[in-house]
Amino acid sequence: MDTMAERWALLQKGVTVYGPEDDLPRPAVVLFHGCGGLRPHVHLYAQAAAKTGVRAYVIDSFAPRGWDRNFAVSLICTGVVLQGYERSGDVLAALWGLKQSGRVQMDRVMLAGFSHGGWSIMDLMTQRLTRPGEAKLADPDPSLLETLRALFLVYPYINFPARTNLRAWVHQPETFAVLAEKDHLTPFAHSQKIFKRLQAAGGNIRTLALPATHAFDEEDFKRGVMAYSPEAMQASINAMLTLIDSRLV
Repeated sequence: MDTMAERWALLQKGVTVYGPEDDLPRPAVVLFHGCGGLRPHVHLYAQAAAKTGVRAYVIDSFAPRGWDRNFAVSLICTGVVLQGYERSGDVLAALWGLKQSGRVQMDRVMLAGFSHGGWSIMDLMTQRLTRPGEAKLADPDPSLLETLRALFLVYPYINFPARTNLRAWVHQPETFAVLAEKDHLTPFAHSQKIFKRLQAAGGNIRTLALPATHAFDEEDFKRGVMAYSPEAMQASINAMLTLIDSRLV
């Protein structure tokens, strides 16, 4: 089982950074891609975030492990390998690594997740992180989540076996979720139900419903159950920028 240092040493090989190139501590947005692997749209969100003056860190969970898109679609998107609970350790280790870098204001950090990335972030929120083995890490540290400013979730996967289906969030940073009304992986009504339950439990959560499908921001999907919508993508990016403006800058 990895320590946070070991996990970050692996992930560091697949990190892309946008924003100020100096070494001053800056607010940060940390982005986690979906089950199909790192796709161009995640970089577009990161570039938009960086224009506000924050640093944006795109974390590739798959390439450093030697996994290509065929592997991802066949085994990760089907839930055989690296479910959200297991990948939640990537999220925590990334926060650990950014803290060690000295280039991030750790009280001004936002996590952003797309589909499987959102699942991983949400699974992390359900864990106390007080014992070895949680988040599949030998030394999880809950203090890394205490100063999180916000979560930004885009069509997050919260169907079976996502932990948020049944578990409360131990950690409750301000959260904004972009939901797709035509989502075939997590039905829109189910997403609404889950987020309303989290709100009722005290969560500061807002949602934006868009008339779009899952993965509406991937240009490769032209039609069918997943279809690219530039209008929905722009609305989603605008929502992220508004959250950055209110929580980070």
